[in-house]
Amino acid sequence: MRNCLRIYSIFLCLLFPFFWCNGQVQSYEELIGKSYDFMEKDSLDAAEVCLIAAMRLEPGNRYNYALLTNLGTIQRQLGKLDEALISYTAALSRQPNNALILSNRASLYQEMGDTENALTDYNTLLAKEPNRMEALYSRGILYIKEKNFLSAEADFQHMLEISDKSNKARLGYAILEKMRGNYKESEDIFEYLIREEPKNIRLYEERAELYFMEGKNGRAMSDLEKVFQQNPDPGAEIYVLRGRVKLALYEKTAAANDFQKALKKGYNKKVINELIKLTE
Repeated sequence: MRNCLRIYSIFLCLLFPFFWCNGQVQSYEELIGKSYDFMEKDSLDAAEVCLIAAMRLEPGNRYNYALLTNLGTIQRQLGKLDEALISYTAALSRQPNNALILSNRASLYQEMGDTENALTDYNTLLAKEPNRMEALYSRGILYIKEKNFLSAEADFQHMLEISDKSNKARLGYAILEKMRGNYKESEDIFEYLIREEPKNIRLYEERAELYFMEGKNGRAMSDLEKVFQQNPDPGAEIYVLRGRVKLALYEKTAAANDFQKALKKGYNKKVINELIKLTE
């Protein structure tokens, strides 16, 4: 029944402003208001169509950059990453110095695995606002991915200079030391962070990977159990990690099941096929 109502709502929005030209919803402002109503009801498809209809009604409206930003975020939540990128880029063409839009597009590039463009946007953003903590952290993580460890360290150090209480900066350092192979230093930081934030699931995910890299598979599994207790259906990467740990513990059937779940969630098919071969 809910799906039928959702489809009907989308159908009505597709006809805006033509169908309700004499009804309750017809103006630019009303279409925007309707989009918020749909978002509150978790009808993101309908909200998307309403925003598009509003911009078609007034394509020259100077506030369309905000609608394009909202549209990009909605499309991102719907998994329409390519469409979201188009929306954010269109918004930036109207507001090239808008820090929020730059941050949104940078994190979207990061989500899409486009490290080069993500770094470009974060560099642009941080040139304008050098103390933006979330951007410093995200850029630092990208630098780690590129094995540019010195630049990553500089970003995390800058974060601590801005706020010496920043646990996000310490998390960056923990990940950095893990990837440098300084496992003891990484473990010490994770132990401190978990004492500070015992319910932070990300910490257990990262430490589980550290334990796996150290060959401490029992400890890795213990952390992963905490992850799955808090989130019974996590992302593909966590299924892959748990599968690797199970494989190391000679639990081949269970490992294969985790790899299959990761594949269904969109993990790289070639990588999964190679891992599954190890379970045969």
